[in-house]
Amino acid sequence: MLDAPLPIPSDLLRAFDHCYNLEYTEALAIFRHAAEADPGDPQRANYIAQAVLYNAMLKAGALESELVTGTNPFLRRERMNPTTEEQADFDNAINTAFTKAQAQLSSKPNDAAALYSLAITYGLRANYNFLVRKAWLDALKDSTASRKSAQRALDADPTYIDAKIILGLHDYIVGSLSWTFKAMGFLAGIHGDRDGGIRTLEAVAASGINNRSDAKILLAAIYRREKHPAQAVPLLEGMIAAYPRNYIFRLELAQMLGDLGDREKSIATLDAVAMLHASHAPSFTRILPEKIAFLKGNLLFWFDEYERAIPELQRAVDHRDQLDLNTGLLACLRLGQTLDLLNRHTEAVAAYKQGIALSPGSDFAKECSRYSNRPYKRKRIA
Repeated sequence: MLDAPLPIPSDLLRAFDHCYNLEYTEALAIFRHAAEADPGDPQRANYIAQAVLYNAMLKAGALESELVTGTNPFLRRERMNPTTEEQADFDNAINTAFTKAQAQLSSKPNDAAALYSLAITYGLRANYNFLVRKAWLDALKDSTASRKSAQRALDADPTYIDAKIILGLHDYIVGSLSWTFKAMGFLAGIHGDRDGGIRTLEAVAASGINNRSDAKILLAAIYRREKHPAQAVPLLEGMIAAYPRNYIFRLELAQMLGDLGDREKSIATLDAVAMLHASHAPSFTRILPEKIAFLKGNLLFWFDEYERAIPELQRAVDHRDQLDLNTGLLACLRLGQTLDLLNRHTEAVAAYKQGIALSPGSDFAKECSRYSNRPYKRKRIA
């Protein structure tokens, strides 16, 4: 999850294991106890803030890399709506982390661990400002401060490879943005280097101490977005072996196998997730079967099996109010497109209208509206 002083206490190891297995409630209980046991450590407050944020992202469906595969990455997500209690927990943890890190730096300005902790705190607040508050300029300012603190940590200790994860991720994101957003990055001192960012993350994944798993997760999402699923598959297979209760790794693996054209393995991977859910395997009860149905229908759509895709997609659409917003919207869109490809446009329009009603004005709703007036046609790449 986040970097921590070595050796890592056994209770924090258990908490990290819970986090990587999407068990944030269990992790939070341990992190809170750990923060009380060592009130001077700013990283323990960071752990609380990140667990709160990731739990909110999980509920909103924002932890899956499928949501960042659009033309403008990281800009397509719907607004997240954490509870008032979650917002207060996050703000309290962030403020505590800032206070403790700054207290350490006041007596030791070049403390690499404190500087890295500060970088993490700024980064978490940047994510929250972007995903929850939609405060773009505040998010940019915090991202800049996060990068500067991480660089200071590396300047103080050039062997602190875990701090490079922040630099690598920022380089990749800014290097992937449109010129308009990239200009904002230049103004903030973040020039961006997509390929360099990937290389940096690869170095952390290979040689990092405590951020190795985080770097692998980021790389898996990036490889998929860069259309290199073959590089993502072994990373995900390794993460599944290490954290078998994390169903998102399995869902992502199914999609990447699908991108590789391996229909049998991709469908089998989803079917295995469905079986784990049905058997009430730990953590797998948290995923809705309708989510699995959508992903299976989506794969069948891309494999041109439209008749088989329809009942899966229809199941997701029928339960769209229970699914996260992005999945519900995409299910309506994909069902409409599938029906259009079978020349059933009247039925397709009904599916598109259901998507529009879910979130009027969203990108997906606009796409549904367009196809309502002009039937969807599949573009083939020669």
